[in-house]
Amino acid sequence: MTQDRPTAAELIQAVREFLEADAVEATEGRVQFHIRVAVNALGMVERELAASGATAQADEERERARRLAAGIRDGSVDPAAVRAEVRESVRQKLLVANPGYLPS
Repeated sequence: MTQDRPTAAELIQAVREFLEADAVEATEGRVQFHIRVAVNALGMVERELAASGATAQADEERERARRLAAGIRDGSVDPAAVRAEVRESVRQKLLVANPGYLPS
């Protein structure tokens, strides 16, 4: 079950920023080196979380499109449902590309 805020990504970012901004400057030698390694590792985890979220969303969208296409081909999808699906898909893209094109 996911929690509300802060998210896992936000927690990782906060720890990484603390280590970068405060802990590195307050330490030296071996400990400072290990803090820098930890900062790099947390950065990698942040990027992986961001990439996996985008990948999962893209996978879901492709699967939904496949099911819709199959339903259109075999006639099991109502034309009104197709229109609704296409409208929602365009709306989602406009939210990112240019929300000003959407009606109020």
